[in-house]
Amino acid sequence: MLDKYKQEIADLYTRRSQTYDNSDWHLQIARRLVEYGRVSYGQQVLDIATGTGHVAIAAAQIVGSEGRVIGVDISPGMLDVARNKAQKLNLNNTEFVLADAENLELAVDSCDSLRDSFASRIFCSSAFIWMSDLHAALTHWHTFLKPGGIIGIHAFADTAFVGGVVTQKVAEKYGISFNMSKPTGTVEKCRNLLQQAGFKQIEIKIEQDGSYISLEKAKAMWAGNSHPAPGQYPPPLSTLSTEQLAQAKAEFEAEIEALQTQQGIWNDITTFYVFGQK
Repeated sequence: MLDKYKQEIADLYTRRSQTYDNSDWHLQIARRLVEYGRVSYGQQVLDIATGTGHVAIAAAQIVGSEGRVIGVDISPGMLDVARNKAQKLNLNNTEFVLADAENLELAVDSCDSLRDSFASRIFCSSAFIWMSDLHAALTHWHTFLKPGGIIGIHAFADTAFVGGVVTQKVAEKYGISFNMSKPTGTVEKCRNLLQQAGFKQIEIKIEQDGSYISLEKAKAMWAGNSHPAPGQYPPPLSTLSTEQLAQAKAEFEAEIEALQTQQGIWNDITTFYVFGQK
């Protein structure tokens, strides 16, 4: 049974499941995570928040018939897409499980291997900031790794995603704090998170990414008071009155418009590929 925060995330991503693969960006950074994570034949891989299976499928094609990949997610819709993709590719070494990644020992009763330190690699692509407790999640996942096993996660700089950055700025005027990418927003924060969870030999690769987007697309990034906020429940702006929320949205749009250039609005997506060893 998911709590309200996680149920909203599950519902959000089930709604997005049929169009999630329309963008190549998630696939590109997922494949890069697997590449940097040095997956090899015969390994056992646990893919946290697998979504439509980008990491799981990429890993399954490497580990082969002697390896095994388990992808877990809280969104039934995303898992349906992942299973269909794996089936079309005849990947018999891959299993997708509906489970809360922060409570795997409670949720995954059918997979005995998840009870032991079985994984050579654990990955979490694009989803780490959605965990309700980042430190607890990392500590929990540490138990599933074999000695010498490697965890690899995506984190994003505190400059990433223009809609979130501007929302944070506007919210501060109302005394409201948005986490967004703040908990993982610097290399030092990422390193500290892994160290505190017991990981060693931490390596962080930084890749500058981003693109110019239209004014319309940038304005559509307004968080509002109903969209789930990473690591926070209820959504921070839900404390505002109807009038305050309308004013905050107007301020958000004005801030976004001020960023417009001839090319559009720059949407930074500086990505950290963060790895640690057990």
